[in-house]
Amino acid sequence: MIRIKTYEEIEQMKPAALLVGKTLAEVSKHIEPGVSTETLDSIAEEFIRAHDAEPTFKGYEGFPASLCISINEQVVHGIPGKRTIKEGDVISIDCGCTLNDWVGDSAYTFAVKGIKEEDLKLLRVTKESLYKGIETCLIGRRLGDIGFAIQSYCESFGYGIVRELCGHGLGHVMHEDPSILNYGRKGTGAKLREGMTIAIEPMVTLGNKEVVFHNDGWTCTTMDNSTAAHFEHDVAITKNGPLILSSFEEIENAIASNNNLEII
Repeated sequence: MIRIKTYEEIEQMKPAALLVGKTLAEVSKHIEPGVSTETLDSIAEEFIRAHDAEPTFKGYEGFPASLCISINEQVVHGIPGKRTIKEGDVISIDCGCTLNDWVGDSAYTFAVKGIKEEDLKLLRVTKESLYKGIETCLIGRRLGDIGFAIQSYCESFGYGIVRELCGHGLGHVMHEDPSILNYGRKGTGAKLREGMTIAIEPMVTLGNKEVVFHNDGWTCTTMDNSTAAHFEHDVAITKNGPLILSSFEEIENAIASNNNLEII
């Protein structure tokens, strides 16, 4: 069942969504060759708890960390550990924060200096596709319109759209109805209604769309080992059009100050 929020509730959701962006900005200050993914995860957890919030992912269905950190061919749900960042890596970081009983959930893919030009282009197109999807979030449009906008844009560059994973509604819990597919047909699916709050998150591959799920129960990689990218925003459907609750602004300011990262 799709849970409709009042405007007051949407306003209450904003701090959690914005805290995710602040957390990713803090983490991005520390991304450099040689740093381990578990170090980045510890930085995130400390930052979230220091802001009187809880890391939503930690313990969620048994997930052991505060961040999902997915590198290169890993699409999503990479578990932080001893692996260290290397020059040229593509690093997707997904984060969730629970603040005042509301959940924020957002993801950004970072480019470490030395990245291949084809990988950098993938990141830029994937990020652009997120906003293509958001542009369709108007009252009376349909869920299929979001997926169509993302799919048609990414596939025009020859990229793959992962089918097995999708965005979702969110609110007091991280995963509410409806599922937000990154592919679809115009005019199909449930109608978008005022007060819906959804997380839109294109997951796009440089190669084909096929993926593999690993024995750890979480990590998802591309079947052909091609690079993957992932960006995510929380969005509310309002009478004035789509309202983006999360923000990349602080993340991108931090990237601009980190000589180890490329600007997307």
